[in-house]
Amino acid sequence: LAGLAGTVVLVTDGAGIGGFKSEHALGYAMAGAGALTWSAYSIVNRRFGAVPTDTVGGFCAATAVLAALSHIAFEATVWPAEPGQWLAVLGLGLLPVGAAFFAWDHGTKHGDIQVLGALAYAAPLISTLLLIVFGKGAATLSVGLGCLLIVGGAVLASKEMFSPAKENR
Repeated sequence: LAGLAGTVVLVTDGAGIGGFKSEHALGYAMAGAGALTWSAYSIVNRRFGAVPTDTVGGFCAATAVLAALSHIAFEATVWPAEPGQWLAVLGLGLLPVGAAFFAWDHGTKHGDIQVLGALAYAAPLISTLLLIVFGKGAATLSVGLGCLLIVGGAVLASKEMFSPAKENR
């Protein structure tokens, strides 16, 4: 719960639940649905340890087709204007985004699911810190508090990782 509280502090800039704006309710609901879907997948995926991680490639391809169809139906196309932008799109697809699905699949099937879940709270922490480093965000008291809550929650949730070896859950 500490990691979740830290994430709320970061997202709302310290305003807490009151910092959520009603005009963004649909977005919050979609984010919540995505989080529940992803967490359910992560837990259920453990039961399919015999299914090779390479299978993720097929799911990614199917998702890409569905995303392309949705894009054509609902969005205006905007193409990258410069070669550097094309490289960024390609790099994101192959490295942090693409590789993350394979790593997550392997981790949920063969790793410590509790530690993996706790470490997942690092995403909003890292993105916030990167915004600050690149001058797109400010280092405020709420950022510090959110970071402390996230790191503290991750340490508490993964304390078994630092104790003598035990069987994975």
